[in-house]
Amino acid sequence: MRSARLSSLALVLFLSPIFARAADQATASLTIGFLGQAAHRQAPQPFLDPPPADEGLAGARLAIDDDNTTGRFAGQQFALAEELVAEDGDVVGALRKLLDRQIRFIVTDLPEATLLAAADLPEAKEATILNAGATDDDLRAEKCHANLLHTVPSRAMLADALVEYLLLQQWRNIFLVVGPGEGDRAYAAAVRRAVGKFHARLVADKPWTYEPGARRSDTGHYAIAAEVARFTQGVSYDVLIVADEEDAFGDYLSYATFDPRLVAGTQGLIAAAWARPHQEWGAAQLQDRFLRLAKRWMTERDYAAWLAVRAVGEAATRTQSLDPAAIAAYMRGDKFQLGGYKGQALSFRPWDGQMRQAILLYQPRALASVSPQPGFLHQVSELDTLGIDRPETKCRLQ
Repeated sequence: MRSARLSSLALVLFLSPIFARAADQATASLTIGFLGQAAHRQAPQPFLDPPPADEGLAGARLAIDDDNTTGRFAGQQFALAEELVAEDGDVVGALRKLLDRQIRFIVTDLPEATLLAAADLPEAKEATILNAGATDDDLRAEKCHANLLHTVPSRAMLADALVEYLLLQQWRNIFLVVGPGEGDRAYAAAVRRAVGKFHARLVADKPWTYEPGARRSDTGHYAIAAEVARFTQGVSYDVLIVADEEDAFGDYLSYATFDPRLVAGTQGLIAAAWARPHQEWGAAQLQDRFLRLAKRWMTERDYAAWLAVRAVGEAATRTQSLDPAAIAAYMRGDKFQLGGYKGQALSFRPWDGQMRQAILLYQPRALASVSPQPGFLHQVSELDTLGIDRPETKCRLQ
């Protein structure tokens, strides 16, 4: 009897460290932060396109569920810490709250100026901030930061994707129409760069200044159509590219130009990271999961936040570690790959922190194409034909 008790005790002592390690592994967890700021976004037709209140955040929530699905097999758990700031709220203070909790991966949906203020915090230097909201090209150029990664495409990537497709279709002559907003001008600059890069031809470049008085009045559409026809008359072109990020007028250009021509850009045929009609490469599964969670369709901002959270989870799984330094190093390394439901594995460019990814070209109910287009070659990755390549970068990471 005594021998049996001793044997049992020895077995318990032998197995205890194993059980302890398993318990530690099972409870190992990593919290990822989400920092967003409310913004006044007035849709031109709010009864058709009401801006979702949880845009971006819903994508991050779905990604945490996906991280936990894969992390379960590695004994890893993930949680999301949400900090949502009012339009006039203290974003820097909210970031400090996350950093004080030792959260070292923070997904942001912020405008450029606020994002830069957050990234410049001394406390944030050891953190990894994943930009899922700002498309500004200078964030990937002269204003780049070593603690910033970007999962939302830059305007240069979107413009390059569109112009590649237009050239493949032999539509080389472009009429550019530019709205009055700061974002409109930035998008137009990206289009001009893409036109020069791919040797298309910019035959006209005109600002849009017409303000229709009462769009809801009877026969108001006649006045808008007449102005569009007058505005586009006398120009010989293949495609009208519109730069209207605020959705103020771009939708009124289709079917109203003097000559029957395609409209593309921010309206018409749109280049984006994600789109409702996309169902290829297993994308229907992601669309369905998001629809069940959020009770609406996934937007581009949702997708960028989903990519950011999934990138952290994927790196943690691959490294079998929840150490922030190890995860961050792997994410930036040449072995990192993330499936993004767009046919090609995604990774981060080492020269500016931008995530390489295919760009969808779509109309409201159909996917037209996916860039990079066939025949646009690159010595490293065809995805690097979209956006700022290493030889032309102005980013100096420090």
